Amino acid sequence: MEPLLRNIENIDWITLLIFGSLLLIVVAKSTFYNRFLNFIILPFNNKYIFMYNKKEKLMNWFHIFFTVFLIVNFSLFIYLSWKTFFGSLKDPDLNLYVYPIILGSLLIFLILKVFLQLGNGFIFNSNKIISELIFKKLSYLNHSGLIMFLANIVLCYVFKDSKAVVFVTFFLILLINGIGWVTLLRNHQKFIANNFFYFILYLCALEIAPWVIMGSYLKD
Repeated sequence: MEPLLRNIENIDWITLLIFGSLLLIVVAKSTFYNRFLNFIILPFNNKYIFMYNKKEKLMNWFHIFFTVFLIVNFSLFIYLSWKTFFGSLKDPDLNLYVYPIILGSLLIFLILKVFLQLGNGFIFNSNKIISELIFKKLSYLNHSGLIMFLANIVLCYVFKDSKAVVFVTFFLILLINGIGWVTLLRNHQKFIANNFFYFILYLCALEIAPWVIMGSYLKD
């Protein structure tokens, strides 16, 4: 029998990321216990939004913890999804560079998106409303980070390279953020109706276009 060479990917770095993510959850829960409980049920109850929308919107430690948690796990989910559908690179060492690239790209993308949205609010003299919209959208996106975290664990240690897990996770992410958008539109009907043209411009330029560009880039 001829020996077969098998490339076994070292996932120690993924384990460290997952452990670090779990640590962020523990710190957030222990430090902001009541806020954490309200955040967990966010898709089913808007209490979190109503309680924390008016104060310490974006710059508070709880929100920062979960934004970091989101970026780490979103990047890891993209990496694992890419590996599931397209396979690992022939050189295992090169795989280590893929995740940092995804992480950096996603971080820059989200930062630019938030600053453009804040700039849009400044130009149209609607800073308060825009900051509320950003807080609400990021809250739902951060919550979907919990789904990505669980999916990353399953894809790494239970059902490795499972396309079904990727599809189910993607559906749940869309569902959670879809609930957020429906809630956002319902709560700001008057503002949207009075600024419908600017809302459509904002939606196309700062919500749809960036994701289309990012998706086209990843596809290429």
